[in-house]
Amino acid sequence: MTRTPVKLAVIYYSSTGFSAEIAKEISEAAQKAGAEVRLVKAAELAPEAAIASNEGWAAHVAASAGIPEATPADVEWADAVIFGGPTRFGNISSQLKQFIDTLGGLWVQGKLSDKVYSGFVTTATAHGGQESTLLALYNSIHHFGGLVVSPGYTDPVKFVDGNPYGTSHVDDQGNNPIGDQTRNAARHQAERVVKIAAALKAGLA
Repeated sequence: MTRTPVKLAVIYYSSTGFSAEIAKEISEAAQKAGAEVRLVKAAELAPEAAIASNEGWAAHVAASAGIPEATPADVEWADAVIFGGPTRFGNISSQLKQFIDTLGGLWVQGKLSDKVYSGFVTTATAHGGQESTLLALYNSIHHFGGLVVSPGYTDPVKFVDGNPYGTSHVDDQGNNPIGDQTRNAARHQAERVVKIAAALKAGLA
């Protein structure tokens, strides 16, 4: 019997591009692992004046213009969802939260449950809310009736990056490019999510 591939939605928000880069790495790794992937972004909520005042932010908005904006239909379609974005005062960004808040209709219908979910995060500083942001994200998943698949310490790469809750990166106010440590963690997270989602999908079939 031929199994249909896992459908993975990678839904992220990124202001200056670091989270977008992780999202792309996760998407590519998931595709290599056999998943059908939708890479979509949360809509920008910040005023144009704020964006224009930050050169990196404005440049990323222009560079990512071709990435589709996420809709609830992307979550309904998916067997697994990986959310990601920057931390804001130890919590998820308002842009990503606003998207999650649009999922109430699917939640009422029970269409968010029994899916696999995971998350990633970027911060400007070390210990800048990485773990608290991912834990805050996962609060919503519990309300969905979803299954959190965190990377844990299930691969040697996780002992290098040291975050069992999800992939994380310290961008050092834009001065620290994403390197192998973060990319390796992102690839492992993608592969683990696809593996568990495939097992769940086969078991429920």
